[in-house]
Amino acid sequence: MLMQQLLNGIVVGSVYGLFALGFTLLFGVNHIMNMAHGSVFMWGAFAGLYAMLVLDAPIYVALLLGMLAGGVVSVMLDLLAFRPLRRRGGPEFSAIVSSIGADLVLLSIAQKVSNTAIMRFPFDAFPIVFFSFLGMRVQLLQLVIMGLVVVMVVGLVWYLYRTSFGLRIRSVAYAEQTSRLLGINPGPVNMQVFFISGALAGMAGVLIGLVFNSVHFAMGEPLLLRAFVIIILGGLGSIPGALIAGMAIGIVQTLSVAYISSGAAEAIVFGALFVVIILKPTGLFGQPTAAMRVQRA
Repeated sequence: MLMQQLLNGIVVGSVYGLFALGFTLLFGVNHIMNMAHGSVFMWGAFAGLYAMLVLDAPIYVALLLGMLAGGVVSVMLDLLAFRPLRRRGGPEFSAIVSSIGADLVLLSIAQKVSNTAIMRFPFDAFPIVFFSFLGMRVQLLQLVIMGLVVVMVVGLVWYLYRTSFGLRIRSVAYAEQTSRLLGINPGPVNMQVFFISGALAGMAGVLIGLVFNSVHFAMGEPLLLRAFVIIILGGLGSIPGALIAGMAIGIVQTLSVAYISSGAAEAIVFGALFVVIILKPTGLFGQPTAAMRVQRA
């Protein structure tokens, strides 16, 4: 029973970590707390759902469309809500306020489109196959989710640290003005970062929708709060920290619901956050610098 719950926690927590990766990537590069990230997650889930319901698309197409929708929505947020503020040298707080407004707009549109209904993926959206391992029932969907998260994280790290595009992203994250002197245009770089962030959120939205078989207009808001906890616990701007903290929170949540109560999960998570902030203000994997940067895994 314990091993089964640990497995369930790792699966859910890995998706939490995937969602938080995009959130922490934006903060590490652009120093933006994107309060509309939960809506990007939600729109990715809706895109994957409608791809299956309307287009009768297979699950891998739904995942790709969910990522594409999340990336496009995220880029639109940058163009409409963040880039004008950057050009005018607006403070970081103005970006937070702007993203809250954008979040409300995206929520309102999704609420109208879905009529506030809780929608579900088709019963045959993913093959229902179970395996027995060490006394556990392991679902094929769980294995696929963990494999996808590993592939996405490895791919992101490779992109950031083994390609010229990633070098430009890290240069802009370190010092945008200096990168301009080196001939790097921050505009396309920021667009890449927003697209990658949104694509990660879109994939996480489809995966969470499959795990809980539930898609609704407000599904991203509770996850946004967990993302805050994850990036603070893991360390602002830390890619491995976001993934590890996400899995830890998933395990704590699953074990708390199974052995204590659903209400105890939030208390334990935020209690752990309080302790970590007191003992290590920069987070478990954060660097003690004034401005957090995207850290190498």
